[in-house]
Amino acid sequence: MLNWDEYGKDENSSPPVVSEPKTEVVDQTTEVKQPEPPQPAESAVSIEPSNIGEGSRAEAARKAVNSLDETAGNEELDEMMANAGRVQVDQKMMINCKADLNQLVPFKYDWAWQKYLDGSANHWMPQEINMTNDIVLWKSEDGLTEDERVIVKRNLGFFSTADSLVANNLVLALYRLITNPECRQYILRQSLEEAIHTHAYQYCIESLGMDEGEIFNMYREVPCVARKASWGLKYTQEISDPDFKTGTIETDKQLLKNLIAFYCVLEGIFFYCGFTQILSMGRRNKMTGTAEQFQYILRDESMHVNFGIDVINQIKIENPHLWDDQMKADAAQMILEGTELEIQYARDTMPRGVLGMNASMMEEYLKFIANRRLTQLGLDEEFTGVSNPFPWMSEIIDLRKEKNFFETRVTEYQVGGALNWE
Repeated sequence: MLNWDEYGKDENSSPPVVSEPKTEVVDQTTEVKQPEPPQPAESAVSIEPSNIGEGSRAEAARKAVNSLDETAGNEELDEMMANAGRVQVDQKMMINCKADLNQLVPFKYDWAWQKYLDGSANHWMPQEINMTNDIVLWKSEDGLTEDERVIVKRNLGFFSTADSLVANNLVLALYRLITNPECRQYILRQSLEEAIHTHAYQYCIESLGMDEGEIFNMYREVPCVARKASWGLKYTQEISDPDFKTGTIETDKQLLKNLIAFYCVLEGIFFYCGFTQILSMGRRNKMTGTAEQFQYILRDESMHVNFGIDVINQIKIENPHLWDDQMKADAAQMILEGTELEIQYARDTMPRGVLGMNASMMEEYLKFIANRRLTQLGLDEEFTGVSNPFPWMSEIIDLRKEKNFFETRVTEYQVGGALNWE
């Protein structure tokens, strides 16, 4: 049986030969124990830092610490701690906050912390889902129709890139610009979930033996996919610049537009056509592993949307001057542009009826969702008389009860520490 002292040695090898430096230490110890006068102090090995060899790394570190300029970075600290003393709840703000961002508590937005806890309790990994039946079906010549194959490939092509775009936005822009620590905590959790989602799409693509180059480049090569990706990217370019700062009406509005683009459109509209298609396939006992992956992802995305809308509405409350008539018009325009892009995507992926749906039904469903997004921001509905043509989707996520999503029985999965065994 190997232990760390024998790491790299064969279990049956002979005892290691003691190196020369080890022998010297043993001899020195033996001499000290003999009844002889002790060695002079100057010959003893000292552990005092002043006796460390000049030019050594340890000596360089000691000198650096002793000459440390404690004022370095004080300007940034002074800015964060303009109000001396411990952080109070009323000092916290969603954007442009000067309070110390390193102090998580006291919470001002309990809903953000609760979403962090809920997301952490429902952690999952793609490899936990069995893809065996999907592989057999995908490789079978008559397992899926050509229209069904197009749907699977188009959706994996879009989503494999879309979640990366969202993650980049979170890490390179939003985490820096949102100035509330409990919201930042959730953003960190969301960033991990976006990475897991990208992993899940890659896991499906690899399991099915797809052409990875074809799938991962659809956002540049397939027009209906490329348009959606391009639309989202234009709202990231400016605020992802490290020199971009909020604090003016113009820059604060730019951040607000980014939040609407990514939470209300990219995650709140662009996902729904593809998810409905894949989940419909799963209901027909086709591509059940892929559909299960999408179920877990949809559960996460529902909370992302709700978090983002809460952030947007809180910014509106704290900065009412930003939510002027022009900003309201811009927000509505963004949501309606996103809806039109998703309708075009539905027409491209479903030129004929498939999986109990068609492009016309999907268009009504997307208009139903668009109305929901508009009202969540306090804006008027755009489409009158539309309803949900896929009532079975309510079994997975009722768009009118999104905040109670974890009370549904979509995919009952929680990490061990959060399970209730009663």
